[in-house]
Amino acid sequence: MNKWLKKSLFILFSIVTFGLVTPPASLAIQAKPSEDVTKSPFNEERIEHVVPPIIVEDQLQLSKEQVLANILTEAEQKSFIKFGDKIGVVIEDEFKDIIFPRMEEIITYYLDVENDEQFQHLMVSKPSGGTGEKIFHIYNTQTGEDVLRFHVRRDNRPLEGYWFNFHYHTYHDSFRSHKDLGSIYWDKNTPPNWMSYH
Repeated sequence: MNKWLKKSLFILFSIVTFGLVTPPASLAIQAKPSEDVTKSPFNEERIEHVVPPIIVEDQLQLSKEQVLANILTEAEQKSFIKFGDKIGVVIEDEFKDIIFPRMEEIITYYLDVENDEQFQHLMVSKPSGGTGEKIFHIYNTQTGEDVLRFHVRRDNRPLEGYWFNFHYHTYHDSFRSHKDLGSIYWDKNTPPNWMSYH
């Protein structure tokens, strides 16, 4: 029986029985390689021992500038996903002119003080829909802990109508304090849910 077929049957047997039953010995026994194969200069086992593995981990790491550029791009994209097109088309210009430049400043400042090792593991989370405040969080993928949280709250001001209050929180004070980024006026009517589309 072919080597790959034996391996496939061995794995399939283990999956089907949830590993509770040992596969038959006939599937586990490896066929003795022929003399021609062991003498071949292209034998995989011999090549593995002769050629050391190439470590490319350092080459895959991005510079701080690249990581920051990726995070800022994702932050803007996730913001507009949060708004949906019903809200997005109305507040897009003010958001890009007033709110997002402040977000960029905050992200750049806080991520600049992070050490290089942690910097490589930062990601931007998904926004929340409905009436939830979360636009996105920047978190460490290794620890699962947030570094920065960007939120938008709906404020219904008497006689004025609805405003979107943009703010952020940091891990430095366990996300307690509310740091203002600015507000954008909506209308006197109740805004649609976040992530609403036509």
